[in-house]
Amino acid sequence: MRKLANEELNRLEVEEFKETPKNPIVLVLDNIRSMNNVGSAFRTSDAFLIEKIYLCGITAKPPHREINKTALGATDSVEWEHLESTLDAIEKLKQEGYKVMSVEQAEESLSLEEFNPQKDEKYAFVFGNEVFGVEQEVVDKSDHCLEIPQFGTKHSLNISVSIGVVLWHTVLTAGMAQK
Repeated sequence: MRKLANEELNRLEVEEFKETPKNPIVLVLDNIRSMNNVGSAFRTSDAFLIEKIYLCGITAKPPHREINKTALGATDSVEWEHLESTLDAIEKLKQEGYKVMSVEQAEESLSLEEFNPQKDEKYAFVFGNEVFGVEQEVVDKSDHCLEIPQFGTKHSLNISVSIGVVLWHTVLTAGMAQK
């Protein structure tokens, strides 16, 4: 077995990425404190051909050295927009036909393994602040809450890990993966 060189991975150039049809998924970052987490959201969104990221409230926006450290150039490929209010982002996305899903531990949440995304549906996943999670008023306006099952002593995952888990599950389960 031989490790592949970067040139052998057949990755898209930034301009090719921008022209490529995206998966009907948007991320909404609700008051994320860590710029490393923001950068990771960009990098993971690039990996899964996500349409757009909404950076809301105090969430930092590019260009910034700390975001670039983990984004590794994905701020140039993934479309993004900053809005002061997460609720404004949700309202806009609902008007555009997205199902808004907060990733949060909540009453009546849907466990991720029971979430059966459909290829023809549009999804907006809301990820919350590292300490406080998704704001309650945002949860109230969401169509559903998704919860990632966990089995240890900690009650949450890092947002960058959560984004990866949710996007991987959604893209693969809905058959959105493109080769």
